[in-house]
Amino acid sequence: MQLTRMRMSCRLTVILSATLTILLGVLGQSASAAPAAPLTDAFARAATAYDVPRDLLVALAYAETHLDGHDGRPSASGGYGVMHLVSNPTTHALEQAAKITGKSLTALRTDDAANILGGAAVLRAHADELGLDAAARKDAGRWYEAVAGYGNASSPEVARLYADTVYDFLGRGVQAPVRSGEVVTVRPREIRPDLGGYARTPDLNAQVASADYPSASWVAASSSNYTVAGRPSTYAIDRVVIHVTQGSYAGTISWFQNPAAQVTAHYVVRSSDGAVTQMVREKDVAWHAGNWSYNTRSIGIEHEGYVSDASWFTDAMYRASAALTRNICDRYGIPKDRAHIIGHVEVPGADHTDPGSYWDWTKYMQYVTGGTTPPPAKYWVDTFAAAPGHSSPGGTQTGTLNQGTNYVYCRTWGPNVQVGADYNHWWLKTDLDSGSPWQNQWVSAYYLARWGNDVAKDNSGNDIRNC
Repeated sequence: MQLTRMRMSCRLTVILSATLTILLGVLGQSASAAPAAPLTDAFARAATAYDVPRDLLVALAYAETHLDGHDGRPSASGGYGVMHLVSNPTTHALEQAAKITGKSLTALRTDDAANILGGAAVLRAHADELGLDAAARKDAGRWYEAVAGYGNASSPEVARLYADTVYDFLGRGVQAPVRSGEVVTVRPREIRPDLGGYARTPDLNAQVASADYPSASWVAASSSNYTVAGRPSTYAIDRVVIHVTQGSYAGTISWFQNPAAQVTAHYVVRSSDGAVTQMVREKDVAWHAGNWSYNTRSIGIEHEGYVSDASWFTDAMYRASAALTRNICDRYGIPKDRAHIIGHVEVPGADHTDPGSYWDWTKYMQYVTGGTTPPPAKYWVDTFAAAPGHSSPGGTQTGTLNQGTNYVYCRTWGPNVQVGADYNHWWLKTDLDSGSPWQNQWVSAYYLARWGNDVAKDNSGNDIRNC
């Protein structure tokens, strides 16, 4: 109790500084030019330079990376930067971007603005191959086949899945907080994409159910990426291994169909809605664990996203994956515990860190063990001081949530709020005590009294669900 009081006292001595910093930021927005928005500006410049619809460019980038360049590190399939410019033995989008833009490969890998320019150039090249003229380029719906080509898919079916995902985000809109504190937005709209030749391509979202798990669609991986077997007769199955794709859903499916990948998992789960695709039959040995013994004894489940970005781990994904894991455990008699449901990082000899620190094991295991109760409508939390309310995570200040016990609805990952050594990237949707508008506004989880850095739990210790 004494330590808690000391922590609250220390926080109270710096809260004025934190509030002043936020207020100065808001006053600066109204009293002078708009705050720096490097990604927003980069998308606008790239769209103008290559006559690409700006919102379509953002939606494509969001589908690929949630606008995170990952500090120049490649994805699992060799994609770089916000626009996921791929460089691997079979795809050379990164090199194509360098040729068109004149930018160096290093800049395209590591500099967000250069990478976005490169992505726009490659997308425009696909449009040119399709013969889109200046008038057609003004209509975002006419770019569907160009977007499908940008995805470098292994088959027309996966190319359609990729383009459908991009246009789904374009239609629903995007509000993407990035690490710099900027929020990149695309307003929702009604969009009718011209599918062109893809109108005759089967829709993987409506595919025939897989044989092992009827709730999943079936898309076969390349036979070069797994071992045919007769499990459980040849090898007993007693583990489920949880992975994160380090890439997009459609991109991962395409990669597993590429013979050069030399890797697969049995299942892939989509972030936005929890859709599941099976790519390797459970009787066969997928190459997912980096350990032959564990490959032979386990089912591998990949989850769309990146270990460094919590925004990919939605409640829909958790629930769909947990239902799959529960079904697997029931069929093979696998105990539903953390000794038998493990992360890739827990495989002996593994050099991977997935699913990473942002994966909510507590929530996941509750769902696996049969927790089907819907999440609460409200979570009760204590705030150690009055918390500024905002229209969006890190956006314009609209009011105040008073100190004390309050309710919140859900959480989302956003701009960091930090004072000294204390910080939090989570933002909480709530109703403010004062301000206009006051409903469905946002406060930083930094103001929660009971928890540490980058934690967003209610007073009972339950993780607040993702929005």
